[in-house]
Amino acid sequence: MRILKRTFEDEAGVEILEAALVLPILFTLLLGIVWFGRAFNIYSTITQAAQQGAISAARATCATCGNANTNAAVDNAITSVLQSSNLPPSQIQASPNPGLAACASPPGGGCTAVNKIWVCRNVQLNPSGVATQPQQCGSVVSFQYPFEAYLPFTSLNLRQVVMSAQAQSRMEN
Repeated sequence: MRILKRTFEDEAGVEILEAALVLPILFTLLLGIVWFGRAFNIYSTITQAAQQGAISAARATCATCGNANTNAAVDNAITSVLQSSNLPPSQIQASPNPGLAACASPPGGGCTAVNKIWVCRNVQLNPSGVATQPQQCGSVVSFQYPFEAYLPFTSLNLRQVVMSAQAQSRMEN
């Protein structure tokens, strides 16, 4: 009986030791799945926000009907998409100026920044030098959004990752 008792006591100790070694790794793996899922959700949301902003920027202006297309409309479109996913628009970070080439006609293309969001109107969307394609003009919207994950026991713990969002939409005539 004493031999069986010692055998069970030794195995119980090993099981506790195995659990103590495996549970932190399992916990970190599960947290990683949750945080990377959240990062994908944020990336998807900011990409959708940039697309809605580009669509809003590409809409034709109407000077006589009082519905002029302004950068505020682009900002409102992006803000509404971010707020619908509970992402604060105040965390938007400025991205570098895209420096896109303006279209020859109609004139007036260029990039402006509004609330750290680059709005480029009447810019060339297709690469230059392609003779088989007609020139396509449109709007490009770009910005950056930060993400900070909490992954204990890893080098990614509380490290900020800045995600970029850029979308384009062509103008319809």
